[in-house]
Amino acid sequence: MERNLQSDGRLRPIDLARGHGLSTQAVRNYEEAGILPAAARTPSGYRAYTPLHARALGAFLALVPGHGHRTATSIMRAVNLGAVDEALGLVDESHAQLLDDRRTLRAVERALLGLPPAPAPGPDAAVPRPGGRFVGTLAEELGVRPATLRKWERAGLVRPRRDPLTGYRVYDEADVRDARLAHQLRRGGYLLEQIAPLITQVRAAGGLEPLEAALRDWRGRLSARGRAMLTGAAELDAYLHERG
Repeated sequence: MERNLQSDGRLRPIDLARGHGLSTQAVRNYEEAGILPAAARTPSGYRAYTPLHARALGAFLALVPGHGHRTATSIMRAVNLGAVDEALGLVDESHAQLLDDRRTLRAVERALLGLPPAPAPGPDAAVPRPGGRFVGTLAEELGVRPATLRKWERAGLVRPRRDPLTGYRVYDEADVRDARLAHQLRRGGYLLEQIAPLITQVRAAGGLEPLEAALRDWRGRLSARGRAMLTGAAELDAYLHERG
């Protein structure tokens, strides 16, 4: 019975699976998760899918690259439950997150471009042994108060060590880099809690130079995500039209 289902326009699980390189179990799992509408059953108990199910599967698989598996699942569940506004709201949230990610990327890029070469401490400046800057010296270079640097330290933006003899804060070149990047971002209106993860990325990259390659990759991934969202939107719209 199952192999004759296509004769009247119905589709078997394997028909949906083959078209997308999936297993028949994956198709069944998608139905159970609400990603596909519930399938009718033949008198023998076999699932009988339709072209609408094929459209739903195509829409889900197109949504995943741009929205992620969890959100794509939630979108399809909402549509299949008739909550189209809820589904569109989820789409909007993904676009808002993408826009926020783009703004973060631009902020980091502007901050990197705005970083001038680090000035060497003047001959009369206090320089701790065996190199680095004390809080007053660095604060003067940046045009901020020492209290500001201490606030940034509490927020995790800079991590100066302590001089073992005096107990004074000592900022090495990595700390100076982080402080100058934080200063640029603060001037751009970013909050300390927004800056902290960016500084963490700089540290993880090993400095600004390796980060530039990471930023190019980041930009490429954002563009790919944006285009994937367009593809997903087209497939979802087609599914909504077919559902009526």
